[in-house]
Amino acid sequence: MRFLKTLIWVTIIIGLIVFAINNWGPVSVRLWGGLRLDTKLPALVVVAFLLGFLPLYLLHRTQVWRMKRRILTLEGNQRTSAFPPPPPASPPPSYTAVDSI
Repeated sequence: MRFLKTLIWVTIIIGLIVFAINNWGPVSVRLWGGLRLDTKLPALVVVAFLLGFLPLYLLHRTQVWRMKRRILTLEGNQRTSAFPPPPPASPPPSYTAVDSI
């Protein structure tokens, strides 16, 4: 599994490098108030990706952290529970067939 993850990241990085080499040209972006931003296209693509990715990634990590804390709290409460665990269920009684007369 770790090999597959590494392979995917290497493929993404190689793709970004090839994209950057083939599209290394200035791009003019019109901003508010007549401002213009002149930058290279790969930098613009990376910044746009990070603006979309980082907030959702931080939200995801926050939820995972909260869920882990909740699970640890529930497990701790279960260990210190005042009630003893229920007895194991007894098997149902076995009945024998009786011949009718």
